[in-house]
Amino acid sequence: MSILIDRNTPVIVQGITGRIAQFHTQDMKKYGTNIVGGVVPGKGGESVEGVPVFDTVKQAVEATKAQASIVFVPPPFAADAIMEAADGGIRYCVCVTDGIPAQDMIRVKRYMYRYPKDKRMVLTGPNCAGTISPGKALLGIMPGHIYLQGNVGIIGRSGTLGYEAAAQLKDLGLGVSTSVGIGGDPINGSSFRDILELFENDPETEIIAMIGEIGGPQEAEAADYIKNHVTKPVVAYVAGLTAPKGRTMGHAGAIISAFGESASEKVEILSAAGVIVAEHPAVIGETIARILKEKGA
Repeated sequence: MSILIDRNTPVIVQGITGRIAQFHTQDMKKYGTNIVGGVVPGKGGESVEGVPVFDTVKQAVEATKAQASIVFVPPPFAADAIMEAADGGIRYCVCVTDGIPAQDMIRVKRYMYRYPKDKRMVLTGPNCAGTISPGKALLGIMPGHIYLQGNVGIIGRSGTLGYEAAAQLKDLGLGVSTSVGIGGDPINGSSFRDILELFENDPETEIIAMIGEIGGPQEAEAADYIKNHVTKPVVAYVAGLTAPKGRTMGHAGAIISAFGESASEKVEILSAAGVIVAEHPAVIGETIARILKEKGA
C-alpha cells in the first residue's frame, strides 16, 4: 500500500485552465494519476486535457466522487481554493502555490479545524512539490521518472532535495514507497510529525528519510515523536548548516529566530532522538542503503 494516494484515487485539479496547471495535468495523467475533473469558477462545462471542468469543488465531487485535489491557484486566491476543497468533501489536498500570505494560511488552518479529526481534510503544502507513490500516482510537479517503486518513505520541506534523494536511491537500485513534500512555508498543512505517523503505520515503508532545513520547530517536534513513537529507522538531512542567524534562506520558513531552529541545533536534537543524520546531501542515498543493509531489508 501507499500513503495518501494510490492509482485508484480520483483527483481534481483546481485552476486547471492555467498554463502551468495544464502542463502538469498532462504530466500527471501520463504517469497514471486518476484525474477526473478540474475546477475553475465561471468555466464549468468546458474540458481540459480530456477532463470536465466544474464551477465549484462541490459540483466536481458530486459528479466525479473525487477524493483528492491539487491546487494550482494564484497566491491571492489559493487560501479560498483550499478552504473550498475542505468544504467540498475532499479528503486530501496538495497545494503547490508559492507566495500565499502567512495570514491567509492562519485562516486556512482555523477553517480546517472546524471539522472533527475523522472528517478533516489532510493538506500538504503550500509551496511544495507534491506527493508521489511511484508506479501508482503522482499528485504534484516532481519528475516521476526519477522515482523507483520501493520501501523508502521520504518527507521533505525542500522539493529539490527530495528529488536528489530519490535520484540517489534510484542509482543504488532502491525505491520509494511514497514521497511527500510538506512545503517550505512558515505555516503549512501537515508537519513532519503528521507524515511520520502515516509512514510508521504503512507496512510497505521500511525506512524513512526526512529532509529538513533551518527555521521553525518542526524538526524538533519530529525528533520528540520519533523518540517516543517511531520504530522504523529514520535518516535525516538538515539543510543550512552555514546559514547566518536572522536571514531568510530560500523558503519563507527558512529563517532562524529561536533556539533549536539552526541546522546545527536540529542535527543535535535529531541525533539525540536516535535519528541517523547525513552530513551532506550527496550521501543521503548511501546512508539509507547502509542502514537497510545492516537491517537486512
